[in-house]
This record gives sequence, structure tokens and C-alpha cells, in this order.
Amino acid sequence: MQSLRLVIRMLFVCFFSFTVLSTYTEVTWADSHQPAETFDINTIELLDLDTAITIALTGNPTLAAAEDRVRQAKARLDQARSTYWPRLDATVSGSRLSLSDRIFDEQITQARFFDPTIDIENPEDYYRARLFATWVLFDGFERKFRNASARMGIDQSKTAQREIRRIILSSVAKTYYAAQLAFENWTIARADAEFNQRQLAEAEARRRSGTGSLSDELNFQVRVNAARAEEIRMKQIYESTRYALAAILGIPRAHFPSHLKLARLTEETGQDMQPPDAKPLVDYALENRPEIQQGELNLIQADLTVNIARSDYYPAINFLASVDGERPGDVGLETDDFGNALGVELSYNLFAGGLTRASVDEAKARVAENTKLLVDARIQVSSQVRASLTNLIAAQRQLSLQRDNYRLVAQQRDLVEKEYQAGQGSLVRLNEAQRDLTTTQGRLALALASVHNAWFDLKTETGKILKDYPPLE
Repeated sequence: MQSLRLVIRMLFVCFFSFTVLSTYTEVTWADSHQPAETFDINTIELLDLDTAITIALTGNPTLAAAEDRVRQAKARLDQARSTYWPRLDATVSGSRLSLSDRIFDEQITQARFFDPTIDIENPEDYYRARLFATWVLFDGFERKFRNASARMGIDQSKTAQREIRRIILSSVAKTYYAAQLAFENWTIARADAEFNQRQLAEAEARRRSGTGSLSDELNFQVRVNAARAEEIRMKQIYESTRYALAAILGIPRAHFPSHLKLARLTEETGQDMQPPDAKPLVDYALENRPEIQQGELNLIQADLTVNIARSDYYPAINFLASVDGERPGDVGLETDDFGNALGVELSYNLFAGGLTRASVDEAKARVAENTKLLVDARIQVSSQVRASLTNLIAAQRQLSLQRDNYRLVAQQRDLVEKEYQAGQGSLVRLNEAQRDLTTTQGRLALALASVHNAWFDLKTETGKILKDYPPLE
């Protein structure tokens, strides 16, 4: 009974130690992996694109998940490195052996034949302790290539993180420019409503003085209502794009504070209207796009897989050492209760049904697959860069034409308005001129946003955007 209590006490101590260690490890891990403090959106009055990108790089949950995957890859490297160290295991056990009556009677009869005074307990307690060490001396270079594969996994995770960051930057820019365009269209609709409201007030004044007609007044009333409806629609689009932008930036509840405003679309510069050369852009993309780098790393990883599979062709050599102790009836093991063993074990597979050869063939096929995928990735990246450059050139031409057209239409609308006020122009002509001006303003805003977005797309497709917006510390 005393021995049983001692065993229970030992188990309790082991359980308590394990619980404390697990809790400490969990707390330490949680404290060292708290997410970085998010950007305080309430301190921002005017949100420009650079600030939006900074917020996204600190608060986007997808990017934070990519950082966790990099940490996972580093942990896998530590796991692979552990195979270079010897493994030491300790076991402690206690058991109670209860013999059947027939076997017990036979054993005690045989024992008393040699010693009549001997007594055998039934049941009897047995206590064992073992310390066992194993050390892999040679495994066909499998550890070497698995460590190299784990190091390559870290590079792959970092490259995947860069690709996610590139996609997030592109999504932020597209949504930001869409919000800016929606705000410009909202402003245009509001200006159209204000223009027709002024015309309505003047038409009412002329009708009261006897120089105007009811039809003119009703015409402007209808156009005011139509402009107000368009203003409501554009405001709704603007608010929706703000919610989408807040979600990409990782803002809690996907909602910006009411005081936050977006920066207006900036005028194009001379540099914005200069089309770049295609060849340097394609060359840069083929060297720096994360997909290309990922494909190259995948190919190296596949080569390492071939070497890992080939390691089964070699023998494995292990060093073994153990200290074993056993004592019946009493948990207090002493020196005389222990023995030890040392040895070297060599194992070599002679036949496994062609398993090793099939594993090597599979790894070689994976190398061929990744080689072809890398070729396809280079083709796709080149196509994407050239298509993005084509879109930029088209957007530049559209902006140039819309800028000239806006000046002509604005001048025409002003002249028609003056003619109508002077009684020399028709109401229909004024309506057409105002409608043309509103349409041209919308097209100009679209062309301006398209140029800015096309430049960002081109930098995204080439991978230069990762250089412009490096990771935050």
C-alpha cells in the first residue's frame, strides 16, 4: 500500500509539472505572438492612397495570416534540425502481477523444492525505470536534404507572403480609385442638380414677371429631380466603395469614421502621360515577380525531394544506449537493480516491392511538372505586363481626348446658357448642352482615375510595387 501511494505521488508530480510547463509555454507563445497594434483610423482626417496602403499592411488579416505561415515554416526547419541531435527518452512504470491459482501453486512448489522457507507473494508489484538514447549516425543524407527542404520552405513562405502583399496592394489601389471616382461622380451629379436648381429659380422669376413660360419651369423641375436621383445613386455607390475599402484595410466592422474624407483625384502630370518601354518592364517582372520566384523555389524543392527519395537506397546506422532497472515489491530502485546496454545498429532494406524506385520516379515527375509550370508562369507574367502596358497607353490617350473635349463642351455650355438667358437660344439646346457637360465630366473623371489605376496596375504586374511599398517593421 505504501508503494502504491508512492507511485500515485510520482504520477501526480509528473502531471503537475507537465501542466505548469504547458501553461507556461502557451502563455509565452501568446505573449510573443500578439498582433501588431493596428492603425488608429480615428486620428486621420484625409485618407490618401499611401496612408491607405500603410493601414492595409498593418491591419489586413490575410497578410497577417501569411506572416503566421512564415513562422510555421521556421518551426518546421527547427523540427528538421532536431534530427541531428540524439534522442533521449525516459520511462517509469509500475505494475501489479496477479497469477492464476494453478500457476502460482506450481511456482511455489518448484521454489520450495530448492528452498523450503521461500515465500512468493501473489499478487506482486513490479517497478521499472528506463533511460534510452538513440542517435542517427547515417541515414543516406536524408537529414541533409530534409533540412535544405525546410530552409527552402521558409523562402517559399516568404515569397508567398510577398505575392499576397502584391495582391493586397493592387486591391487597395483599385478600391481606392473606385471610391475616388464614385466621389467625383457624386460631385458631378450634385453640381448638375445645383445648375438646374438655379435655372428653375430664374424660370420661376421670369414666369412671375410675365416673360417666361410654365413649360420652362416644369422642364427645369424635372431635370432637378433627375439630377437629385442621380446624386443619391452616386452617393450610395460612394458609400459602398468606402465599406469595401475599409474591409480591405482591415478596419473593424468595415466602417470608416464619419469625419474621414478621401483625397480627391489629382491632375495628371507630364510624366503620367509618358508611356514606358515594354522590354525593361518585362525583364524586371521575370526577375522580381513573386510567382516566378515561387516557381524557381518549387523546382529546387522538387530536386530536393528526389534526393530525399534516393536516401532509401543507402543503409541507416544508429547508435543505441539504454539503462534499465527493475525491482519487485519496492519502488526504491538501487544501483544493483540497473543494467545497461550499448550498441550500433545497421539496417538496410533489401526489398520493398519497388517502393523506393517508385518514390524516386514520382519525385522526378514532380521536377518535370514544376519545370513546365515555371515556363508557363514566365509566359503568363510577360503577357500580363504587356496587357497592362497596353491598358495604360489607351488610358493616356483617352484622358488626353477627354481633357480637350471637356474644355470644348464647357465653353459650349456657357455660350448656350448665355444665349438662353438672352432669349436667343432654345430650351432644348440648353438641356442638351448641360447633359453633354455632365456626361463629359464623368468621362473625364473616369479617364483620370483610369490613368492613375493603370500606372499602379503596371507597377503591380512588374512587381515594382513591392519595392515602392516595402514591408513595415
